[in-house]
Amino acid sequence: MRSVKPKKALGQHFLKDLDVARRIAGTLSDCLSVPVLEIGPGMGVLTRFLLEEGHDLYVVEVDRESVDYLTQYFPELQGRIIEADFLKMDLASLFPGDFCIIGNYPYNISSQIFFKVLDYKDRIPCCSGMLQKEVAERLAASPGSKTYGILSVLLQAWYRVEYLFTVSETVFNPPPKVKSGVIRLTRNGRTELGCDEKLFRTVVKTSFNQRRKTLRNSMKPLLGKDCADYALPIFDKRPEQLSVEEFVELTCITARYLNGAGETNLLVNEERHD
Repeated sequence: MRSVKPKKALGQHFLKDLDVARRIAGTLSDCLSVPVLEIGPGMGVLTRFLLEEGHDLYVVEVDRESVDYLTQYFPELQGRIIEADFLKMDLASLFPGDFCIIGNYPYNISSQIFFKVLDYKDRIPCCSGMLQKEVAERLAASPGSKTYGILSVLLQAWYRVEYLFTVSETVFNPPPKVKSGVIRLTRNGRTELGCDEKLFRTVVKTSFNQRRKTLRNSMKPLLGKDCADYALPIFDKRPEQLSVEEFVELTCITARYLNGAGETNLLVNEERHD
C-alpha cells in the first residue's frame, strides 16, 4: 500500500523523524498501567513506538485512508482502530477507568482537544503530545506572561503543565509554516476547586474577553457597573496577572455577589476558544 497523502482539510502534517517520535512516545513511559488513546495516528510513526513500549494502545483516526493503512501495517491493533472524530467521542463508553491521551495533534483542533481533556480530567492522569509551538507555550505559560490565557488557567487548575521540547518544521511532510512544541500534562493533587467549577470557567472566560483591561472593567458583564466588591485589590489587576488560586478567589467573590443580588439564572457561555 502506498503512503497516505496528507490532507490539508484535516490539518495533516505527518512526522517523519523517528527520533522525535520516540521521544514523544517516551513522555508516557510512566503510564504503562492504564490504556492509552492516540489521537490522529496517520501512518503510525508514533504508534510504532507506543506499541514497542508495551502500552495498552487504542487509536482514533478520522481519515479513512489512514485507517486502511493502519489496519494493514499494524495487525496487532485489530479491534483497537477507531474511525471517528475524537471531539465527538464518548470516551467513558470506551474506557471504564483511567486512561491517558497522546498524539501529534492537528493544529486546527488542538485547543478543542484540551477542552475535552478537561471534561474527563478525573479519568485522565496524564496527557502529552505535539502541537503548534505557540499554543504549547500558551498552555504552559505562567501568570504574568502575555501568552497566559483561558486554557492556561483552566488546565493548570487540574494539571501540572510542562513544555518539554521544540520540534522543527523540517521534520514533517508537508512542513508546516510554524514550529511545534511537545508538552505533558500530569494530574496534580487537586480534587476540588473550592468554588463552583462551572462558574469558575465563566469567570475565567469573562475576564480574558477583555484581557487588556483591569478586572474592574472586564468583569462587568457578570457583576454589573456598581458592584461594591470592585473596591477589593484583586480588581486592580488584569486577568493575566492572576494565579489559579486568585481566580478561585474571584469566583467566590462573584458567587457571593450573584447570590446576594438574587441571581438565579446565570447564563454560562461555554463557547470553547482561547
